[in-house]
Order: sequence, then C-alpha cells, then structure tokens
Amino acid sequence: MRLSQYAKKMSVSYKTAFRWWQAGRLDAYQLDTGTIIVRDPKPEQETPQGIALYARVSTTGQKADLERQVERLKTYAASRGYQVTKIVQEIASGMNDSRPKLLKLLTDPQIGKIIIEHRDRLTRFGFVYIDQLFQMQGRTVEVMFPTETQPDLVDDFIAVIASMASRIYGRRHSKERAEKIQQCVEQVMKQEPAS
Repeated sequence: MRLSQYAKKMSVSYKTAFRWWQAGRLDAYQLDTGTIIVRDPKPEQETPQGIALYARVSTTGQKADLERQVERLKTYAASRGYQVTKIVQEIASGMNDSRPKLLKLLTDPQIGKIIIEHRDRLTRFGFVYIDQLFQMQGRTVEVMFPTETQPDLVDDFIAVIASMASRIYGRRHSKERAEKIQQCVEQVMKQEPAS
C-alpha cells in the first residue's frame, strides 16, 4: 500500500510515517516515480503447542510391549514437565508407508512436538526427512533414546519378503513362503554369535 494509506491505517500523519520510512522502521521501498510503497506485514504464524506421544510395535503379539512403551513415554514427558495433548498407539511395521494414525499425527497442525522412544518407532527409513520438515515448520520430534536400536528388524525384514513373495507367487502362497523364510532367518539369527 502507499505510504499515505499506511499513515491513515496507523492513525498517524503522513510526515510521521515518512520519518519512520527514512529511519528504516518500515518494510517499504520507493518506486522510480517517488511513490513509497509499504509492504503488508506478514501475519505471525502461531507455533503449534500440542505435545503428542507416539508408540508403535510391529505385531499384535507385542501388544503388551506397546503398553509398556506408552508408560515409559508418559513418565518421560512428566519428568520434563510436558503437558501431553495426544497419545497415539499403532501396530504396524516401521517400513509401512500407509500408517493412518501416524499420517494423521504428522499432519495435525496443533501438534508442535512428537515424543518417541527410539527413532525406529517413528519410521525405519527417512527419519531425518521428517525431522527436517518438522524443524522448518517450527515443530520438533524428540527421541527419548537417540541411539539406534533394531529389535523388530527381523519382523520388518519378513514383511518385505512377504510383500515380494505375494507379488511373485500370488497372495495365496505368500504367507506360507514368508513363514518358511522367517523360520530360516530366525534359525540363522540363533546361530550367529553375539557381537
């Protein structure tokens, strides 16, 4: 808007607005014609304040682990003085892209911080991308234990194999083949010496 319009809007004289412009207090520029244009101030975006806890396990057989994970997250949040606004629990592979509860949480504009136990609870791959996007939005992902863990890696590996097997052999036989592969992998894992 023109400087004269800005002065009326601010209920000051044109001379006062002109002095502000000369002092550099206005976000404005001057055209070749001499007209001073004041840029509209950008509305300040409100930073999301909500805090969510996100817990995930890979299979329904780990439901008890899911409850314990939620309790550890609650204890952690309480020790930091956080007021938790949402708790999300999900049973799905960390490599699965279509987790509706996680997608809903990530796109919730009210949530400013998501607290997870380990990075792989949020996603097996691409954690850094999610973290960077959150930072650009003024939001954060807080990890209780930032070190890498891989307790469900075998389950995720089996999920990938089952997906490939279903594409190659059809859905009917993929479950049987995946179970055979899982038995072989578990047998190898038992034989591997701990490092």
